[in-house]
Amino acid sequence: MTTSRTDLLAPATGMGAVTLRVADLDRMIAYYRDGVRLQVLAQDGGRATLGRTGRPIVILEHAPALKHAEPGSAGLFHTAILFETRADLAASLYSVATRYPNTFTGSADHLVSIAFYLTDPAGNGVELYWDRNRTEWSWTHGRIEMATLHVDPNAFLRENVAQRALDEAERRPGAVGHVHLSVGDVDSARSFYVERLGFATTAEMPGSALFVSAGGYHHHMAMNVWGSRGAGRRAPGLGLGLVRIEVPTGDDLGALTERMRHYGVATEDDGRTVGFEDPWANRIEVVAAL
Repeated sequence: MTTSRTDLLAPATGMGAVTLRVADLDRMIAYYRDGVRLQVLAQDGGRATLGRTGRPIVILEHAPALKHAEPGSAGLFHTAILFETRADLAASLYSVATRYPNTFTGSADHLVSIAFYLTDPAGNGVELYWDRNRTEWSWTHGRIEMATLHVDPNAFLRENVAQRALDEAERRPGAVGHVHLSVGDVDSARSFYVERLGFATTAEMPGSALFVSAGGYHHHMAMNVWGSRGAGRRAPGLGLGLVRIEVPTGDDLGALTERMRHYGVATEDDGRTVGFEDPWANRIEVVAAL
């Protein structure tokens, strides 16, 4: 997949940890630790960071004074956790199925990936997935071919659960592969995430959903209106705290900051992190890996 745009995010751009504001911190730590099989990397008072091999994936912030968002609000659709192998994915899925079976909501073969969907105890969407090799992906006129085909989760577990992966789950790599948001309309999402932020469109369901990425990935972010069409700016509440994007270098971060300011997007820059909000008040922070 190629593009001639010169204002795109750097090809090595990726996603960082997703921050969730939660009312019951202990319960949520237990879910992501014992169910999804993430490690508690750090915990200080009302903030816990969970991830794999030292890489943060989910940050939980205790916010008991906040309320759940009203139905139809913008916010998080799901955080998608990427595993390196089918066995690693199966180990996490097996753990959730064993300890929190009522949080499983579905599965799909998307051609580029195999995915399993959950809803955590606070109502936040979670996707656990594994990517097929990029050589197996199909592109047509700059758009990735994806589908939603049936996957039997029990058959997947029978074929892929390995004792070693189960035993070593927390020591195996994992990362946020993509973040999917609920937004008010697709055109505004395209204007912000593609034309301003610098992602490239990889797939689209006209008027319904948009998929965008850097460097030819199938998608680093997605936005849909399936349950939030017409939503305005979010009020402070439980759920999504912020989404992190990681660009390769300080020069990449500087270029992004200049571009956002050129388009009149209010930014905050402390020299290491650049922060701003999308049209629905979803908080985005961008950092440089080096």
